[in-house]
Amino acid sequence: MDPEKENMSFLGHLEELRWRLVKSIVAIIIVGTAVFLYRETIVNSIFLRLQYGDFPTLNWFCEVFGACFKNVKVDFQSTALGSQFGTSIKMSFIGGFIGAFPFVFYQIWGFVKPGLKKNELKSVRGITWFITFLFFLGIIFGYYVIAPLAVNFLATFDLTKEVKNDFIISDFISTIVSTILLTGVMFLLPVLILILSKIGVITSTFLKKYRKHSFVVVLIIAAVITPPDVFTQIIVTIPIMILYELGIQIAKRIEKRKRKEELQT
Repeated sequence: MDPEKENMSFLGHLEELRWRLVKSIVAIIIVGTAVFLYRETIVNSIFLRLQYGDFPTLNWFCEVFGACFKNVKVDFQSTALGSQFGTSIKMSFIGGFIGAFPFVFYQIWGFVKPGLKKNELKSVRGITWFITFLFFLGIIFGYYVIAPLAVNFLATFDLTKEVKNDFIISDFISTIVSTILLTGVMFLLPVLILILSKIGVITSTFLKKYRKHSFVVVLIIAAVITPPDVFTQIIVTIPIMILYELGIQIAKRIEKRKRKEELQT
């Protein structure tokens, strides 16, 4: 533990936290401003691109599984005076957070890191890169896998042919952004297991014992963040369960290191 941080007063810690939060907010605003300025390009090339059947992922599904998709006819509208502006602000904020995530986490980690012991720091070496990698892996998976399948399913589903689908652009973008962001967070599961293992809340034995239960929980979560079809839920469940198994290996490694340290003392 850093002696200067250890001797810092409570108000000193609050001051440091305040400045780290300010830096994080500034970073989010800077990236968010760029998103706002290029909002038209982003909406056309990232969001509206999902309605076409030649989207890269959909093409791959067609070539590999024979499940081909057609273009989805979507007629977007804005029903409120400030709807488009409000959607732009929301998209900019979330886009700013995603883009600035490495810096934001670096600030959070910089505040927490001095409170850890040397052996604890050694066991979480490179955690910033690890978390950043998992988060963006989840974002990419959410965009290229979940989002196009969700758009295709939800846009073509109907109660009756008498009802015409005229989607509100704010709902369309919010659904995609929320799904992608939640998937990015879900991919941080190994990190959560790492933290809980370090503080002794869970063990590899516990994770193995409740593997079947966790599978059911993941299926439920997949049902929430994906359209209600089994195929998409399975696609989401598989990588999360792989990350769960990775978490078991992480917990085993931590337990092995703890036993080694106990023998040395």
